[in-house]
Amino acid sequence: MGLGSITRRPLQANILMLGLDSAGKSTLLYKFKYNDVFLTIPTIGFNVDMIEIEKDFTLTFWDVGGQKKMRPVWCNFLENADGLLYVVDSSDKQRLEESKKEFELILKNEFLKSVPVVMLANKQDLPGALNAEEITRRFNMKKYCSDRNWYVQPCCAITGEGLSEALQRLTTFAKHFSRSKETFTIFKEIETL
Repeated sequence: MGLGSITRRPLQANILMLGLDSAGKSTLLYKFKYNDVFLTIPTIGFNVDMIEIEKDFTLTFWDVGGQKKMRPVWCNFLENADGLLYVVDSSDKQRLEESKKEFELILKNEFLKSVPVVMLANKQDLPGALNAEEITRRFNMKKYCSDRNWYVQPCCAITGEGLSEALQRLTTFAKHFSRSKETFTIFKEIETL
């Protein structure tokens, strides 16, 4: 098998959507996919949706429930992640510390090593919502994400504000990460020939 026989397949990236319950993950997913707001109920289990970003690039979103009883199963979804979309209810200051602890815990997992992170500071339309700079500081993003690409995007799932920027950033990060994984795999295949 020569190098000429390795064909480039359309790129697909797995995006893991995590965050506490009621952060707005499912609402964000439906807004990304349909550009519409749906009445959502708490996700028991997970939702999966594919969004074709470009002709040859698709993002598969894994929106996993954020209730306390669901969080231990988050680790079952980490293995093939090409990006982490972590959603924070930036208006819920009482649960910010809980969200931060879950975020730190998930980043320590070996499967997420160097996986890019886009954090959505959701619910910017609500009074007292913390801005992106404050969320960045409170979640120690510079410390916990120093080994990867990361970005904090203020947004509102209801109005759609900030979502195109978040999707663009996520796409760029995921493409780069997927290509680097693909290159590594090709080199591994060549080594075994």
